[in-house]
Amino acid sequence: MKRWLISLLIIFFLNVVIGLRQVAIASNIQTGDLTEQQIAQGEKIAKKAFQAAQQGDFARAETYWTTLVENFPENPAVWSNRGNVRIGQYKLAEAISDFNHSIEIAPEYPDAYLNRGIAYEGQKLWSEAIADYNHVLSITPQDPVALNNRGNAKAGQQQWQDALDDYQQAADLAPTFPLARGNASLIQYQLGDHSEAIRNMRNLVRKYPMYSDMRAALAATLWVEGKQGEAESNWVAAVGLDNRYQDLNWIENIRRWPPAMIQALSRFLNLN
Repeated sequence: MKRWLISLLIIFFLNVVIGLRQVAIASNIQTGDLTEQQIAQGEKIAKKAFQAAQQGDFARAETYWTTLVENFPENPAVWSNRGNVRIGQYKLAEAISDFNHSIEIAPEYPDAYLNRGIAYEGQKLWSEAIADYNHVLSITPQDPVALNNRGNAKAGQQQWQDALDDYQQAADLAPTFPLARGNASLIQYQLGDHSEAIRNMRNLVRKYPMYSDMRAALAATLWVEGKQGEAESNWVAAVGLDNRYQDLNWIENIRRWPPAMIQALSRFLNLN
């Protein structure tokens, strides 16, 4: 399964994409001392870990991955995947340590760099995050996930046009990847291209009606445009899907919308 399709189930606080790597316990390690039973048991635990993560139960997933780390310490994927679920619990320093272990074992694989970049973003270490995303792109130059996430880090530096370029390139490479198009529309609004931003938001909501981020964004921008009825309709849908959009602090510091979008949402929430 494509990495970003799996990761849509785990949209984290930065609206970034976490790359879960399917684990083959017998690969990338010395298997001479492992029995077929041990390998089969490891793969069974890995399946449970993926299921727990996809259900949002990151603590339970971490327990499974810790078992696999202890049993298969030379498998880079188990370290990287434990780092992923630690990100989901905001254990950023511990996650970075796991990604470092994965990179030491297999420096040629991109996933650990991608996910370490996410953890760096959580610490607002934008340059470090961008360096990791650039490394991923040096290995896989047309990786839409790395481009989307690099756009997030550039937005953190308020490099709005550079962020937009990354989002649009990611969207062009993966037309069915809604996060990149959604992020691009937020930056378009920040840059003053309101009509194009709203047009793109509407298209995304039409195609992906459960996309709460775009529902909330559309509510905010339409309110500013004086289209109260349509704004309120989208808002009801947005908070029904995810009530965190009622919290401006979460929007600004966790989800990290650009300032113009935060101002628009503030006007809506305050009925201004």
